[in-house]
Formats: sequence, structure tokens, C-alpha cells
Amino acid sequence: MNSFILYTTEDGRSQIRLRAQGGSVWLTQKEMAQLFDVSTDNVGLHLKNIFEDEELSRAATTEESSVVQVEGERKVERRVTLYNLDAILAVGYRVRSPRGVQFRRWASTVLKEYLVKGFVMDDER
Repeated sequence: MNSFILYTTEDGRSQIRLRAQGGSVWLTQKEMAQLFDVSTDNVGLHLKNIFEDEELSRAATTEESSVVQVEGERKVERRVTLYNLDAILAVGYRVRSPRGVQFRRWASTVLKEYLVKGFVMDDER
């Protein structure tokens, strides 16, 4: 069973649900685009270059999954490619957006603690 981690951008404008499974988190290209506030074409181009440059292995950083989407009045099951935290961070470094910097800071502290311990305390509250 997957669990989800809710990431909220510092400006509070966007919330992204990260799928937590197998010691990593997973996002689609569309979700990465929303996370970094860039186009899906931009994310796709960066991923293409990351794999072509052999910075990361596609087999080690991707997973196929089915998701149910609402299209109009019907629910449709679609196959999507999910990318793990290594791929998400690699794209984040390449897009060089403020959102990328925010996410990398969050991932290196809060997310890392969650993946190691299985929980995180909200010390600010």
C-alpha cells in the first residue's frame, strides 16, 4: 500500500502529493512540472537528457503504474511512468527555479527524516 506525503510550496499556492514507497517518493512528469512551476515539455526534455547522458539509469529510477483519472464524467485508468526522488532532484537541479531550490531544501531535511524514520514531527507548531 502506498502512503502519501503532502508537500506545500513556500508561497502556499500549490500542494503536491508525493507517493511514498520503497524508501523513495514518486511523481509523474505532470506532477514534477507542477512542483517546479515549469511545463511538462521542460520536464520531459530534462529527463531525456538525464537518461541520455547516463546521469541516471532509467531502469533504476522509473516505475510503471496505473492511475485513475476523471475525464469529463467518467473515470479512466491510465498507465503512467513514475520517477523516483533521484530523478525528481536531478530535474530540480536542471530547471533552476525558485521552486526547485525550495523542494531540494525540504527534501534534504523533512523528507529525508520521513523516509528514514517513517514519520516527521512538525516542530514549528
